[in-house]
Amino acid sequence: MIRSALLFPAWLVAAAAPVAAQRPAGDGLADRVDAAVKEFLAARQIVGTSVGVMKDGRILLAKGYGFADLENEVPATEHTVYRIGSVTKQFTASAIMQLVEQGKLSLDDELTKFVPDYPTKGHRITVDRLLTHTSGIKGYTEMPKFWEQSRQDLTHEQMIAMFSAEPFEFAPGERYQYNNSAYYLLGVIIEKTSGQSYADYLKQKVFDPLGLAETHYLDEAPIVPRRAAGYEVRQGAVRNDDPLSMKLPYAAGSLGASVLDLMKWQTALVESRLLKPESYARMKTPATLNDGSKTTYGYGLGMGTLEGHRKVAHGGGINGFRSQLAYYPDDRLTVVVLCNTGTANPDLLEARITRLALGIPEKTVVEVPLAEAELRKYAGTYNPGRSPFRVAFENGALMLFGTRLRPIGGHRFVAADDPYQQVTFEVTGGEVTSLTIEREGQKTTARRVGS
Repeated sequence: MIRSALLFPAWLVAAAAPVAAQRPAGDGLADRVDAAVKEFLAARQIVGTSVGVMKDGRILLAKGYGFADLENEVPATEHTVYRIGSVTKQFTASAIMQLVEQGKLSLDDELTKFVPDYPTKGHRITVDRLLTHTSGIKGYTEMPKFWEQSRQDLTHEQMIAMFSAEPFEFAPGERYQYNNSAYYLLGVIIEKTSGQSYADYLKQKVFDPLGLAETHYLDEAPIVPRRAAGYEVRQGAVRNDDPLSMKLPYAAGSLGASVLDLMKWQTALVESRLLKPESYARMKTPATLNDGSKTTYGYGLGMGTLEGHRKVAHGGGINGFRSQLAYYPDDRLTVVVLCNTGTANPDLLEARITRLALGIPEKTVVEVPLAEAELRKYAGTYNPGRSPFRVAFENGALMLFGTRLRPIGGHRFVAADDPYQQVTFEVTGGEVTSLTIEREGQKTTARRVGS
């Protein structure tokens, strides 16, 4: 389901016009991107992918690769509708900002104004804290009992009762921690404030006005033209993804869209077709924590940099699907990658496409060999505040999340499949005490809690 991942200009014709018809002949970049996508997919077990690239008001590429439906051999195209997982969050945040503009709610409103019996345990939880993942509420996708019921159509009452009964993970504003429960609650707030279901509100107030005909709340029952099937790879074999009630990801991850519509969506945000400029600016403003420090997340949008180029982005992961939507404001570049394979890494492909589009050379990694005894010092269990993970020593190498870490010196490593993801270990008095994972300006620090 919603697997926590790490995220405009009048460059398109009127919303109802067929975007694909605008593809220019290009200057060769489209061909280079196309070749890079094919090379990327050939090296990985990915069933289907659709890619959209827009630069300086021109759609350079909008194309599908592989299959939208493997069993029926239906090719993926630029019109294929994929589950977009947590990219849904920026739609939810935009709906909240619409309601703020209408004076129907305030970002400083407390959760109990909309869910009066929510057990806040003495904490003050505002709409702002929900939007920025700083509320401290327990995330339901980190709860084993949620996964035991994930095929059931649970009601709002049942869902909220499940995670609200858990202790807070921290005091609101104490830290940033990605949280699907918070966005579930934002969907409820939209319903309470608007008097409509979340799905109806988005269709009537967001999708239809912007001409997003290939964007939907992806319930299982309705017929959705060009809907992709989702797949997973287990022990080297492709299989259908695990069933999941699409009522449960809800405002945190239940939408589906095509790459064409997501480029329209980016255009609408930047061009103020949906929200006032100040509302979109607020969405891109990193949250401030209680200690005055800043996060790298606003409202449904993550902020980072790629080789010095500012980036506003969000990724998504849900049963059988992975997605990445990135916008580079200083370069007027939008890149969308949607995949119908849960083990895909669309963020890696997006970064590769972006480097081609911006003329950034690929990184060369010089590996610094380390003796086995040195490598073993870094192995252990690390805790970022939730969901501890292991750095393991296996077959002569350090492994993190199934990927080999390549040593580059100074207690630094890079992922073998992603040279732009760096892992730096903190060593004090000869002992490894913590690690920091960094990629494109996004950082996660975890302290060592065991060997």
